[in-house]
Amino acid sequence: MPKKRSGGGLTTTQQAAKFLGVAALSGVVLAGIALPAAGALGLAAKGTVDGFDEIPANLKTPPLSQRTTILDNQGGQIATVYSRDRTVVPLKSISPYMQKAIIAIEDARFYEHGAVDLKGILRAMNRNVQSGGTAQGASTLTQQYVKNVFVEEAGDDPAKVAEATQQTLGRKVQELKYAIQVEEELGKKKILENYLNITFFGQQAYGVEAASQRYFSKSAKDLKVEEAALLAGIVQSPSRYDPVNDKEEATKRRNTVLQRMADVGDISKEEASKAQATPIKLKVKRPQNGCITAVSGSGFFCDYVRQIVTGDPAFGKTAKDRAKLWAVGGLTIKTTLDPRSQAASNEAATSLVNKDDKIADAVVQVKPGTGQIMAMAQSRPYGLDQSKHQTVLNLNVDHKMGGSYAGFQVGSTFKPITAAAALEKGISPAQSFTSDHQIVLPGESFRTCDNRPADNRPWEVSNELEEEKGTFDMTSALSKSINTYFAKLEQKAGLCETLSMADKVGYIRGNNKPLQPVASTTLGGQESTPLAMASVYATFANRGKYCSPIAILSVTKPDGKQMDVPKSKCTQAMSEHTADTINQMLKGVVEDGTGKQAGLSDRDNAGKTGTTDERKNAWFVGYTPNLSTAVWVGSDGAQQLPMSNITIGGQYYEDVCGGCLPGPIWKTAMTGSLNASETPAFTPVDVPRSKPKEDRGRNRDEDKGKPGDGDKPGDNSPFPGTSISPDLLGGNNGHGRGQNGGGKNGH
Repeated sequence: MPKKRSGGGLTTTQQAAKFLGVAALSGVVLAGIALPAAGALGLAAKGTVDGFDEIPANLKTPPLSQRTTILDNQGGQIATVYSRDRTVVPLKSISPYMQKAIIAIEDARFYEHGAVDLKGILRAMNRNVQSGGTAQGASTLTQQYVKNVFVEEAGDDPAKVAEATQQTLGRKVQELKYAIQVEEELGKKKILENYLNITFFGQQAYGVEAASQRYFSKSAKDLKVEEAALLAGIVQSPSRYDPVNDKEEATKRRNTVLQRMADVGDISKEEASKAQATPIKLKVKRPQNGCITAVSGSGFFCDYVRQIVTGDPAFGKTAKDRAKLWAVGGLTIKTTLDPRSQAASNEAATSLVNKDDKIADAVVQVKPGTGQIMAMAQSRPYGLDQSKHQTVLNLNVDHKMGGSYAGFQVGSTFKPITAAAALEKGISPAQSFTSDHQIVLPGESFRTCDNRPADNRPWEVSNELEEEKGTFDMTSALSKSINTYFAKLEQKAGLCETLSMADKVGYIRGNNKPLQPVASTTLGGQESTPLAMASVYATFANRGKYCSPIAILSVTKPDGKQMDVPKSKCTQAMSEHTADTINQMLKGVVEDGTGKQAGLSDRDNAGKTGTTDERKNAWFVGYTPNLSTAVWVGSDGAQQLPMSNITIGGQYYEDVCGGCLPGPIWKTAMTGSLNASETPAFTPVDVPRSKPKEDRGRNRDEDKGKPGDGDKPGDNSPFPGTSISPDLLGGNNGHGRGQNGGGKNGH
């Protein structure tokens, strides 16, 4: 925001009166004569002389707004963000030509006078009266610096800017007093350094380093004499002397500065003439500002970091304090983002879903045992230009952190949480239930944590396909996503225990509200987020220890001091044996189950597919011992679209399923992220199975005229008694009816 210099628009008489008044006041202050009462000088207006006897600390070291740099976990730059483009540098890093040029044109007697130049005031007043205008001002560099501090503090608030630049007598007295104290406490060199770092040079560049980079793409320490003169000339009127928009006017002003430098002996007349004859040669660098410039599609992660800094009490007690910290900037934020994982996830997110599709996707990765977010990507690019299909809606996170209002139903990806709750209660994986395709359970058999019935009405639950009936144990029910089995398992383990386990493993609702005590929870009816699901499954990978997600490793302030940052909180959510058992059962899903298309052949991996009513959401959440990834596909608009008979990414899908679209996206993200030399294994554990029964459920391969493996001796199937079609969904969580949320909960 350009700084407005004083003096413009006044008549000759007004200008003369103004200078006479300032001269008189300067004499009073410099002479150390006691000022008369406020009323006698007309200084009674509120705020004109407050704190007159003490110099504010910010005048000595003003909190200059400058760039914040966001880095990945390897130290590579993700993005730079700022409200004002500024990089503060010491005087030794500023070209001597620049130092001489600004003094010559703005305050040639800077090293000779004090804070106030009475001789300069009288000379300027005389010349302005003779010229009939305002050809020359009278403020010293120190006085300009004091005013710039006030303007900087005002930020972009028009009312505060007006207050900072008001031309009242009381304001002048205050500025003069502060200027004197600044001179005494800082000295000339420091004042010059601060001035060159705070001053506005046009083209959104604040401070000489940003200006040098903007106009010449070089550091301020490398400025030539003609370049330094050009920048020094801009200060008086950044819009009028803008060399980008008016090179002719800028050249005239530059040459005036060069002549002034020669007049005061900073350069020879020959040097001045040679520089004046040199055409202006710009090498304009357009600044890259904001999360929209983030590399490898990491704009959403960049914005997530902003949400943390402006929302977490670690960065300030109040929202205002945190907003100011972000606006002032100058921070170096090292994050958890892994460049390899981010590149792979971004490639995966954009590989099978186009940015202009009606359907979107989201991919997020978490490192088990640390909570560190390794990658965050989406099919739509980050930004505000809807014509380019950009969005700032972060589909990976909850509403509070910039996500959708409610999040997304997770379907069958919730079922391992119910299984973990059951195992923790002592229920064996061999626990079997026999049921028809559709069952009805009493609502009062599901108890809340205060032992009240979840519902007084019956809950009707059905499996997706009519042939899904028979006897299943926990392993086969997970592989086939049998809704009726998990309804009964939740009934046996307890609704309260299931909700408690969900809380322990970090399952949160997308709208940031508490989980509701409804039986359909086990079928994934309560909306959550990809980040939460990646963290849940990272708990299984970490042998039952949940670690809350984090995005920031360190924050360094402009003075080099480190700030305390939020740390991941890790708690044992379940026993190691329970987690090992879940891992073993979910390995089967990617080896020969609904997630077979996603399975990794070179390492231990596990996962779960999921879909919701009318296929409005499709998921694949999977993991290795050292990386957990969640992939969601669905609608990001106001209405959720059924994903049947639909073209996505140029490919037609009769029915989108968790294994056939999110699964391959997951595989691409995982393959690109993982190091081939690091292949840790899950802790092996024997998983008890139920005894084979004749009525295990009709084999889908038989329906297609193919023989099923059944439970033959030597059967290599990870799920004895079952055979799984690769295109089978992870189960449809919407086939339940009842007031407890089982209806069309995919909506």
